[in-house]
Amino acid sequence: MAKHKFILSGGGTGGHIYPAIAIANELKKRFPDAEFLFVGAQDKMEMQKVPQAGYAIKGLWISGLQRQINFKNAMFPFKLIDSLWKSRKIIKDFNPDVVIGTGGFASGPLLQMANIMNIPTVIQEQNSFPGITNKLLGKKAHTICVAYENLERFFVKEKLRLTGNPVRQDLIDISSKRAEAITYFKLDATKKTLLVLGGSLGSRRINQLIESELESILSQNVQVIWQCGKLYFEEYKQYNSAHVQVVSFIEKMDYVYAAADVIISRAGASSVSELCIVGKPVVFIPSPNVAEDHQTKNAKAIVDKQGAILLKENELDTLFALVFKELLLDVSKQKQLSENCKALAMPNATHEIADEIVKLIRK
Repeated sequence: MAKHKFILSGGGTGGHIYPAIAIANELKKRFPDAEFLFVGAQDKMEMQKVPQAGYAIKGLWISGLQRQINFKNAMFPFKLIDSLWKSRKIIKDFNPDVVIGTGGFASGPLLQMANIMNIPTVIQEQNSFPGITNKLLGKKAHTICVAYENLERFFVKEKLRLTGNPVRQDLIDISSKRAEAITYFKLDATKKTLLVLGGSLGSRRINQLIESELESILSQNVQVIWQCGKLYFEEYKQYNSAHVQVVSFIEKMDYVYAAADVIISRAGASSVSELCIVGKPVVFIPSPNVAEDHQTKNAKAIVDKQGAILLKENELDTLFALVFKELLLDVSKQKQLSENCKALAMPNATHEIADEIVKLIRK
């Protein structure tokens, strides 16, 4: 029997890369002899992260449209045509059974060309409000795996599968790791732990908030693990102390979630899905600088079910101190948020997405 072959594309941020890797790992478990190829944008972080996970990757000369009128936008049509032709060659040479896109710049031309070439395609739409690329790709895609309800507004209902977003499987049972995690991070077990997550690259506004509120936070018998992002580490590492750990990146996410009592986070789709599984009280601070303001919509889907707190960036100076203090003191509120958030979790997403992909393998 011929080996199965899969092309996956997801990149630009960890929120697109790690779901693609999780899907590949699940397919590899089912088909140990299968061949995998990733396609990314040639200057983005997937070009490092995917090989580190053990998979081959090819890069396309592609980037997104900028909001301002500039030279990069003038180059976009040339990049798109180049990426479509290169995608065609990659697909023709590799001859995949299925092409899977988890978002990011390279997904667009790759899946578009796969659709033209009649190769089965799967879109894994992570957000509650899809971007324009996936809306266009969805017209020809065979299956669209989504993490939120009511997306028939954007896609053909018959193609939709409510699966959730792939998450790290080591997050499924973190409660048993708490004591180990407190030791690992050298935390004081008598203090509450605040975990601050700004995404893989970091968030300037969240970092500014924590910097301005740090003294007040620490005065409430709280210790802080502050993931400031690699772009900002040099600027904020000065705040490292006995009760503050400033880090650019966190490897042991299962441990840090296990140790946390309260979490402040951006609302990228993968982060939201992980935090539902983790089930800790969360204050979401969505980035307003993303297409269609989808982080706010992701967070609202949880907040509307009383599973988290939402603060917009323009509310932080007036509301954060009060909201944080009230949350810290209100144990029943913490419990309610945790339970409601956990009720929205979809821990079997990776398995269910792989099931949908397997259905499309050409016999």
